[in-house]
Amino acid sequence: MKASEIHSMDLDKIKSNLLEVREEYMNLRFQAVSGQLTDTSKLKQTRKIIAQYETVLREIELSKETEGEE
Repeated sequence: MKASEIHSMDLDKIKSNLLEVREEYMNLRFQAVSGQLTDTSKLKQTRKIIAQYETVLREIELSKETEGEE
């Protein structure tokens, strides 16, 4: 998913997707530790997606702060 696609979502949708991806990451970590995960690249991909969501949330937060100052 690209950052532009995340920017087009509303705030509630972004937060719910972020929770889902974090749960998926937790499950992948459990699978990796127990030896059930065969494709370990999914861990890195999932971390990247989490970072994209958090970055967009932070950008929204900062834009709201700067609008309040003006």
